[in-house]
Amino acid sequence: MSIPGTGPRAHQSPGDEARVTPEIAAEAAVWITVLHGPDRNRAMEDSFREWQQRSPAHREAFEKTTDVWEAIPRSEGARKFMLEKELREADPRRGRSFSWRWAAPACLLVLAASGGMLVQWREQGVYATGVGESRSILLDDGSRMLMNTDTHLRVDFDAKRRTVEVRGGEAFFEVAKDPARPFVVRVGASEVIAVGTAFSVRFLDGPKRDDALVVTLVEGQVNVRPKVGGGSLSPKEAVTLKPGDRLTLDYRPSTTTHAVESRLDRPNLERAMAWKRNEISFQATPLATAVDEINRYSRTQITLSKDMGLEQLDVSGVFKTGDSVAFANAVAMLHGLKVRDVDGRLELQKSG
Repeated sequence: MSIPGTGPRAHQSPGDEARVTPEIAAEAAVWITVLHGPDRNRAMEDSFREWQQRSPAHREAFEKTTDVWEAIPRSEGARKFMLEKELREADPRRGRSFSWRWAAPACLLVLAASGGMLVQWREQGVYATGVGESRSILLDDGSRMLMNTDTHLRVDFDAKRRTVEVRGGEAFFEVAKDPARPFVVRVGASEVIAVGTAFSVRFLDGPKRDDALVVTLVEGQVNVRPKVGGGSLSPKEAVTLKPGDRLTLDYRPSTTTHAVESRLDRPNLERAMAWKRNEISFQATPLATAVDEINRYSRTQITLSKDMGLEQLDVSGVFKTGDSVAFANAVAMLHGLKVRDVDGRLELQKSG
């Protein structure tokens, strides 16, 4: 098996070099296999670094294929591959050809898994996370986005504009500077315009998928404006945020004037961005609100019993995302409640 990307290079346009193709994904799968194999050496590592430096697409393909590799350590092919590696290191007399006996099926395993992601991952520009999952994405321009739980978005870059459409959930963007191509995040009927900055965008959960959105600026400057064509979930006019600002737009269909209420405040950024550390931070937060937030990260849902006044309790503290059991038990101890399993849900009830 030849080392990928070491032969003559076919001609590629700059746009091709920035896009992860099936061929690049296949090369990345081979690299992840050989670099974990018993024949790894300095020349191979130099060739790999040269391959990575050719294009951002190469770096992104390897990053994502690494995620796949790490997700399948218990697979049969991977177990046999690693066993052969250990035997080869223990006994140098074992032939070099033996390593590829298991490298091939391990590589095919990575290709099968990553190939399924590729259609969603790059060719359509669609990215998603499941409940309780987070995902870091390095974009073609050097920008990075961190997706929070249950988030769906689409990336569309061209020569004039970098556009991300957030269809639901929450994402944090660290935008690479490119004055010639503004970075535009579209959410509902709003657009968040940036050049080089760091900010988060979130849809709040509710009866409507787009019942509210929150834009929090960490550094730089962004402009939030109504999208061309209008719509309900947008500010009346453009709003410029400064570092530390948070803009909240709430959908209010019952109002007789503008249907969106706009609020600008300055939250505790450490608390607001705690999800980036896989944590949730509450400070005198109503219990019902805290439960809604915890439920975003787990399929094990927490509910409150119909006891009068239970939802009026509040919660303070830092909790791990996805650990509904620990949160329910902590709240129960704090307020003298009990936790009961009801049809797979954790119900908080008054004791006695």
